[in-house]
Amino acid sequence: MDQVSYRTISANEKIVKKEWVVVDAQEMIVGRLATAVARILRGKTKPYYTPHFDCGDNVIIVNADKIRFTGKKMTDKVYVRHTTYPGGQRFATPREVLAKNPIKVVEHAIRGMLPKHPHEGQNPKVININEIK
Repeated sequence: MDQVSYRTISANEKIVKKEWVVVDAQEMIVGRLATAVARILRGKTKPYYTPHFDCGDNVIIVNADKIRFTGKKMTDKVYVRHTTYPGGQRFATPREVLAKNPIKVVEHAIRGMLPKHPHEGQNPKVININEIK
């Protein structure tokens, strides 16, 4: 066979069909829920997954206040944030965060599982304005 009879399909706007998915988080473990949702958001559940293109679905999570942690994470795990003022480091346990805003716990877990995009691809070059004609 002197030529390939198939071609690699790369996702684009014509191929990708974004859908809305509802996930019930009642009695689900936070890490396992976050892993499944992160896979759906990235599009890894689709047959035409392409890493550099957003081909994932939109996710709605209901009953986020009824999630659970394994072991003693509900009291021993600590979320750290900073107010940007000197001495402004604040600590909170999942129990405290769930009491105020249950969505924050799920968002924090999912955001940690999504890829980080450093701006390495942007290589700006320094130019001298006076030399441009």
